[in-house]
Amino acid sequence: MPKISRRSFITNTAVAVGGFAVGYAAKQLEISNVLPAAESPPTSPADALNRLMTGNQRYTQGSPIHPNQTAERQAEVAQGQQPWAGILGCIDSRVPPELVFDQGLGDMYVARTAGQVIDNFVIGSLEYMVKTGAMLLMVLGHGGCGAVAATIGTVQNGAHVPGQIASVVQAITPAVLQAESQPGDLLDNSIQANVSLQVKYIKSSSDMISSAIDQGAIELVGAIYHLDTGSVSLLT
Repeated sequence: MPKISRRSFITNTAVAVGGFAVGYAAKQLEISNVLPAAESPPTSPADALNRLMTGNQRYTQGSPIHPNQTAERQAEVAQGQQPWAGILGCIDSRVPPELVFDQGLGDMYVARTAGQVIDNFVIGSLEYMVKTGAMLLMVLGHGGCGAVAATIGTVQNGAHVPGQIASVVQAITPAVLQAESQPGDLLDNSIQANVSLQVKYIKSSSDMISSAIDQGAIELVGAIYHLDTGSVSLLT
């Protein structure tokens, strides 16, 4: 085996390390060039809704831009937050709102319960969202919801559900009973009815939110996330 001098070893090592440093710096520059700049917040409820739906379109097309996810954005929101939208969604692991709407740090408030079930704590959380500047509230249901399916089983078969899951089933039962008289798929109809009833419940349970809606300060909408496509459709 040929002997390598100490000087050659140091020189070759320096070249190798230098090359790595140059390559790493170039890669960092490449990454920084594709990271999007921070987006300015929407200026109206309609603008906020359009921002969400446009983000969902990017998500379904496989071309998210991951806005407001830079180190600079993290440092910015560490000093304070001004979310412009609030999402009430299900705990389902397949429906993370920040991903399906392609939004970033500090853009949205998110509250999640099984089947989007609402109680006083949720109403208070939604009111806090509005009080601190959210211009849009969305109740986001999703296809194949296990909480709604469990409720259908209980209503139709008298199935037993353990613990406080029974409270979730009880809250969703009115939607299932309403959907039973409708043509089509019972689960899909129940999921849509559940979202619609929750939107109505929010309006009737919170003077703060209903007043903000009447004044045009916020918009409250219901929507369904489709597991197979990743798309979100608004309920009319």
